[in-house]
Amino acid sequence: MKAAELEEVQRAIQGDDSALAELLQRHYAFVYKYLVKVTMDPNVAEETVQDTMIRCMENIHRYDGSSAFSSWMITIATRIYIDKTRRRRREQIWLEAIRNQAVRKLRWQFESRNEEWTDVMDAMTRLTPEHRIAVLLKHYYGYGYDEIGQMLGIPSGTAKSRTAYGLRQLRKELDEHEQI
Repeated sequence: MKAAELEEVQRAIQGDDSALAELLQRHYAFVYKYLVKVTMDPNVAEETVQDTMIRCMENIHRYDGSSAFSSWMITIATRIYIDKTRRRRREQIWLEAIRNQAVRKLRWQFESRNEEWTDVMDAMTRLTPEHRIAVLLKHYYGYGYDEIGQMLGIPSGTAKSRTAYGLRQLRKELDEHEQI
């Protein structure tokens, strides 16, 4: 590390807010570009770099100078991203369990009222909400793609592609079900 940067780091550790601000500002773009490559999502990268800056401010006193300041920041950014990814994965598992419970309850309600729960209904539960909505609006309620697009605030071409993808997934699910 350059002597000037080391001196700036020391001032930041001692409580010089302007030195800390200068350090973080100088390395912001570097960390952001790294995170864009890691996350492949500019929004997630932006959120993570913000969290990284906060963590660096809170923990500047822990920087020991054994590596470049930028390396220390990259380490923090990487750990934050990994932690967020793990947390999101756990949340997804939890949400999937809740969704499965809701589907079982809905199926039970249908069957307890002697209403038919078809293979199509079962396959519909496995579509994403975006695709399920598009398929329902088009093929169950009869709306056109322009109307669906307007209702969902998306271009009509997106409504058409969501519907087409949803139908492909339904066919695939039903074909797999028939083979069992």
